[in-house]
Parts: sequence; structure tokens; C-alpha cells
Amino acid sequence: MPIIVHLDVMMAKRKMSLNELSQKVGLTLSNLSILKTGKAKAIRFSTLEAICKALDCQPGDILECVND
Repeated sequence: MPIIVHLDVMMAKRKMSLNELSQKVGLTLSNLSILKTGKAKAIRFSTLEAICKALDCQPGDILECVND
């Protein structure tokens, strides 16, 4: 079951740039970009928590598990 990342959707809803999110979360632009494009193999709970806090959302707003 693939996991789809909707980080770009939440960023657009919150009108937040990748640069701004990077500063708020403390991740490099390249690591955030990897996550945003769905190429990440893993994410730490602390990172997910920081992203959710910065975007005022829940993990399910960012990550979706879909059937093949």
C-alpha cells in the first residue's frame, strides 16, 4: 500500500512557502523537498510533529495510505 504525501497541498492551504516551513521546522530545504515530492523512505515522528505544528494540521492531512 503506497503512502501519498500531501505536504504541498497543506502548504498551499496555509499559504506557506518551502523556505518558511524549512525555517519553522528546522529542516533543510533539500530534506523538505524530498519529503514533499514523496521520495522520502521514512520520517521521524518528531519531524512529523513539527510539520503538523507549523501547518496547524494533523498527520492524516499530510499522509494518506492508498490501495493499489
